[in-house]
Amino acid sequence: MFSSLRVRNYRLFFVGQVVSNIGTWMQRIAQDWLVLSLTGSATAVGVTTALQFLPMLLFGLYGGVLVDRLPKRRALLFTQSAMGATGVALAALTLTGHVQVWHVYLAAVVVGLATVVDNPARQSFVSEMVGPDQLQNAVSLNSANFQSARLVGPAVAGVMITGVGTGWAFLANGLSFVAPLIGLMMMRARELYVVERAPRAKGQLREGLHYVAGRPELIWTIVLAGFVSTFGFNFPVFLSAFADDVFHAGAGSYSLFNTLMAVGSLAGALLAARRGTARMRVLLAGAVAFGTLEIVAAIAPSLWLFALLMVPIGMFGMTVNVTANSSIQMSTDPAMRGRVMALYMMVFMGGAPVGAPIAGWVTDAYGVRAGLASGGAIAAAAAVTIGLVLARVGNLRLSVGWNHGHPHVRFVPREAQEQLAAAA
Repeated sequence: MFSSLRVRNYRLFFVGQVVSNIGTWMQRIAQDWLVLSLTGSATAVGVTTALQFLPMLLFGLYGGVLVDRLPKRRALLFTQSAMGATGVALAALTLTGHVQVWHVYLAAVVVGLATVVDNPARQSFVSEMVGPDQLQNAVSLNSANFQSARLVGPAVAGVMITGVGTGWAFLANGLSFVAPLIGLMMMRARELYVVERAPRAKGQLREGLHYVAGRPELIWTIVLAGFVSTFGFNFPVFLSAFADDVFHAGAGSYSLFNTLMAVGSLAGALLAARRGTARMRVLLAGAVAFGTLEIVAAIAPSLWLFALLMVPIGMFGMTVNVTANSSIQMSTDPAMRGRVMALYMMVFMGGAPVGAPIAGWVTDAYGVRAGLASGGAIAAAAAVTIGLVLARVGNLRLSVGWNHGHPHVRFVPREAQEQLAAAA
């Protein structure tokens, strides 16, 4: 489960990310609370979030082009420094009492612009640290790392905001970037897997899009991830409505739903690390299970049943995320990996701004149960449809049987199944 941590360079990277991810979650909570305190407007909080994600939607593909041209470790040193400096600047403004809402907006834009390069660089740098044999394991541990921080960071931020104020939470985030910077500088360059960088040339963005379009294993994985993230991952909309409107249980139950989903996500990431391979059938099965469980949760009659369903929903959602991420990286030429990962992250992260208004409209018009069920149905239907398309393209048929007393479901070539049927 933790085999990639034997690699020294990745171990340094992992430890640095543990610290900075906790700081990042602390800043997310502190940032929202500060904006709400300054304006009293939930809309202003939404604007802050939108400003942080907008650069990725507008410039994400160009960030991928830059990552393929640049040394990734050097690019990460720059982006991590920029995000740390932003946290320190917000801390200084807040602690001195000079902070205004436009300062927070500007900080969100700066972090968003840094993320345009940081995200594809961080994703694709993993393969340079561990190589292809440990890639699935390392990607899974990165996800487990992030989910662990999701459990710890908001809790620490809540205590810090209540005890000493939001400014100290910003300072803690800014200083947390010292850990990944030290880790990056301590890495041994000779132990990295050398990847030939793309030379500066015209048409590299178009070249990346053509590369993906010509590879069904990439394009269908990205399409499925886009459907799941756009329609299935609208939990801020659904969970708050279930807590307030359906079960009338308040903010405590909303926090419980998110915590249990984070526990399931952490378990899903660790199971993916243990599994060690990224197969299309695992991705499709995970997406079908994720969508089906959302439909079941939508009709759950009690708060506790709904809450318990958050654990497997989080687990299968993370299975889709990790399997898609690692399979795309392993199927991509290293010289194109930055552009391909930028496209994947743009589709995956860009799903929320598109899907959230749709989910909100369905919830307002037909109720939150209908909203959650429809999102799950679309995710499951997309997985089934893509599975059938790939089976038809590959001339495969579904085979169902028993193996050592356990059900065994897989796709096999039509000729092989016909030969087995004739022999029987």
